[in-house]
Amino acid sequence: MKGILGRKIGMTQIFAENGRAMPATVIEVLPNTVLQIKTVAKDGYDAVQLGVEDQKVSRVNKPDMGRFKKASSNPKRFVKEIRNFDSANLTVNQEIKADIFTAGELVDVTGVSKGKGFSGAIKRHNYSIGPKGHGSGYHRGVGSMGSIINRIFKGKGMAGQMGNAQVTVQNLEVIKIDSAHNAILVKGSIPGPNKSFVIIKDTAKNNKVKTLPARELVNYAKTDTTKNNDSKNEA
Repeated sequence: MKGILGRKIGMTQIFAENGRAMPATVIEVLPNTVLQIKTVAKDGYDAVQLGVEDQKVSRVNKPDMGRFKKASSNPKRFVKEIRNFDSANLTVNQEIKADIFTAGELVDVTGVSKGKGFSGAIKRHNYSIGPKGHGSGYHRGVGSMGSIINRIFKGKGMAGQMGNAQVTVQNLEVIKIDSAHNAILVKGSIPGPNKSFVIIKDTAKNNKVKTLPARELVNYAKTDTTKNNDSKNEA
């Protein structure tokens, strides 16, 4: 298992050499600092604690500050543990970069979904609406409450807070690793608004294939050079 912390930048589209356009999410992955390596013998489980983006000292409480000092690191804004991390070659205060992944790998991305406020049962749980006729008197109700025993059974879909929950999207393909700009491009959408932090890990599904062949993408720099050369020849 391996993983890294990043920040969602937004969505774009990438073109393959065969002309196919693919939706892609750009994730900024600044160098992650290893703050702590946990083991079964000492902590009861295997995990690696990572931190990314420096934080003001004035915004860090004393317990967290002690943890950062122990790791000889600056305070970090986003700190998360990744369990079962392959820590054989890791040391405290080591930096992990975007090239920990390669194009074609399948990953799981975890983030906090967009909050949509207090929503009704139709929007929140995708229930069917009632008849639209004016005489029905029942359009967007929550439906039957079940047995009349002066209580609601657990699990009944009702109105309430929608979104703002931890969500994991599995089996996303890494399209490209842009080490020059500290970015990872993942095929498809991921949870959360732009500029929100996310966790990228190896896919947890027991797939026979963990890595797909790297896609051949359009090289825009090569295309521009070809156009410039053609224009010079015409002149």
